[in-house]
Amino acid sequence: MGAAEPLRSELWVKRRRCAVSLDPARALLRWWPSPGPGAGAPGADACSVPISEIITVEETDTRGKHYGSGKWQKMEKPFAFTVHCVKRARRHRWKWAQVTFCCAEEPLCHLWLQTLQELLDKLTSRPKHLLVFINPFGGKGQGKRIYERKVAPLFTLASITTEIIVTERANQAKESLYEINIDKYDGIICVGGDGMFSEILHGLIGRTQRNAGVDQNQPRAALVPSPLRIGIIPAGGVPLHRVGWKGHRLSPAGDSLPMDVSSVHHNSTLLRYSVSLLGYGFYGDIIKDSEKKRWMGLIRYDFSGLKTFLSHHCYEGTVSFLPARHTVGSPRDRKPCRAGCFVCRQSKQQLEEEQKRSLYGLENTEEVEEWKVVCGKFLAINATNMCCACPRSPSGLSPAAHLGDGSSDLILIRKCSRFNFLRFLVRHTNQYDQFDFAFVEVYRVKKFQFTSSHMEEEDSDLKERGKKRFGQMCSEHPSCCCSVSNSSWNCDGEILSSSSIEVRVHCQLVRLFARGIEENPKEELDS
Repeated sequence: MGAAEPLRSELWVKRRRCAVSLDPARALLRWWPSPGPGAGAPGADACSVPISEIITVEETDTRGKHYGSGKWQKMEKPFAFTVHCVKRARRHRWKWAQVTFCCAEEPLCHLWLQTLQELLDKLTSRPKHLLVFINPFGGKGQGKRIYERKVAPLFTLASITTEIIVTERANQAKESLYEINIDKYDGIICVGGDGMFSEILHGLIGRTQRNAGVDQNQPRAALVPSPLRIGIIPAGGVPLHRVGWKGHRLSPAGDSLPMDVSSVHHNSTLLRYSVSLLGYGFYGDIIKDSEKKRWMGLIRYDFSGLKTFLSHHCYEGTVSFLPARHTVGSPRDRKPCRAGCFVCRQSKQQLEEEQKRSLYGLENTEEVEEWKVVCGKFLAINATNMCCACPRSPSGLSPAAHLGDGSSDLILIRKCSRFNFLRFLVRHTNQYDQFDFAFVEVYRVKKFQFTSSHMEEEDSDLKERGKKRFGQMCSEHPSCCCSVSNSSWNCDGEILSSSSIEVRVHCQLVRLFARGIEENPKEELDS
């Protein structure tokens, strides 16, 4: 029998007779209780698992097992095979599950094994050889243990070979990616927190641009996507959901999820790459203040958040941006990014068509599209490449932001009263539209620039001395909403050295071993 033909048999699952069906055309394995041979169609109690979510299949040794009474007595020496797969659990989590199928005939068992293995061999997107970076210091030193106990066994089961680098210092992962031969790997696995992921992101993008001869310091440079995917295994001191990674987990099925990356420049010098949040004002002040209180642990973010809210500082500057006219959606359309997102796919196609017209001289898109300019005093300026959902903000800072549409949602919160700003923050915890305020503006952009109205902090020693001498005066009068010279940019949890920046979104520059957030995922393989 060929792998393309459907296969159906009467097998035993957990001591229950079941009709088991394998449909190669739909790439689906299904089973349901059967009273006897020739049972009908599956009912509501049917279980199923897509072939893409099967990790491996192996023959099971049934020797030494006792099959007590009833119909099991008919199988003196049952033959069995076990399907290792993933099971959906709560909060978008996947778990390792095993289902064992038994039958009385050895040829039938081998037929199922062969057919399933042939279908698994056709999944060419699955990696064979991975490079794994482990941060042993993150997550209270549990990173290595988490990998060895929970991840390595799955890789072995799926016949994935690995090379492991346990980092000993900061930036080791980034430097290693510049030095080693990465062509022999199918992907890179990050075991750690947001800091480890950032190192791998910057190292992989930087190495790819160096190989392609692209100057990263040029803000207008078109960056080359990396052929390698990144897998994220959270095991860090700072949870990844704090920078917006809720729901985006490592997929054991070898899925590929494209993701936008924003380059941040100052005076033709690359500062950092961002995939989650760029925040100036409120969120920048929080991260800057929290860095001074690392001894407090994770509670430092709550403390710094309250302190920043009470300070109520606003910052004067000019924001200029290029609207993302190629995108299908809008920041307020209430259409979140989900697995297999149509908005990301369609926006990517329209952006490529737009770039082709520009390449062949049909039009210069940057000249045709008009830059918009917004001036004023702002409590916060946020740019999100994803929704930035977290436990305290289930829908995120921008619920309709998309991972791979080539744009960023630019959110401007103008100067307002402390009460109104509190109303805005509270909206992030419920289902109401947080953009429905007169002092809040949101735009979907593909480029933007920010220039502070004051001289940059690092360019003036005199200004620094003045801050030290008079800075305390404002903190003693939190109700004034005073305009302070400069804030700091929070770039995915890291502080940028310059307040005046130039940002460009690079569409689907990297790919993750992930599927995206599934809407109300169905829990299968119920026990």
